[in-house]
Amino acid sequence: MNRTALVTGASSGIGLATAVALAARGYRVLGTSRDPGSLPPEKRAAGVEYLALDLDSADSIEALAGRLADVDILVNNAGESQSGPFEELPGEALRRVFQVNVLGPVRLSQLALPGMRERGYGRVVMVGSMLASFPLAYRSSYVATKAALKGFSNGARHELSPYGVWLTTVEPGSINTGISERRTKYIAPDSPHHRDFETMVTALDRNERAGVTPERVAEVIVKAIEATRPKPRYAVGSNAPFAFALRRMLPATVTEKAVHRRHDLTR
Repeated sequence: MNRTALVTGASSGIGLATAVALAARGYRVLGTSRDPGSLPPEKRAAGVEYLALDLDSADSIEALAGRLADVDILVNNAGESQSGPFEELPGEALRRVFQVNVLGPVRLSQLALPGMRERGYGRVVMVGSMLASFPLAYRSSYVATKAALKGFSNGARHELSPYGVWLTTVEPGSINTGISERRTKYIAPDSPHHRDFETMVTALDRNERAGVTPERVAEVIVKAIEATRPKPRYAVGSNAPFAFALRRMLPATVTEKAVHRRHDLTR
């Protein structure tokens, strides 16, 4: 295997599992972390070269331009999981989550695509979320970023597939990655949404603890990478095949109610 893959957020969860899986299959793997020098051994995948990347810094992103020019596979995995009532989300928090979850991955892709196109082979995998297809209250900013990421992927794949370069989105459902400990939350002390917000967060954490493993998501990412003609979307976890089948058959309002009942929001 002489393909080079770059996986963002490769020090934990889905990113770490994907880096491990690709290295085991013979890919040369580059993994990113905000501070590779501080990573303990358990957060490093064997055989993976770690690079510094802060998606909230344009300079940090541009510093990887030279490495990205030689990358055959880009897995845009790193991101922020944000929660809060729509009316209370701070402007700076919204700017950051769109920079980290959308604009950063888009710029990394732009830096990698010319080399992929010239070589006649490339894969860009956007790690999205099933919430982009099944929106949830108090997750509107996160939902919006993952929907935007999928939109870029779905549109751009038609521009690049004639050159052997395929973009695809992998949408995980509930995944047991420990991300609940790192989720950013914004809610005012006197918010009228406190009860429902805390109910949703409790259910979200419960569902994630019962979710599939990061290794299962990594398997789907590898499947997408190695497909001759990758599909626009792959979904994994949260009974994805059943959920998407119901979504096609049921009215949107029924699907909306089902999503919120799963998170104990019945009002």
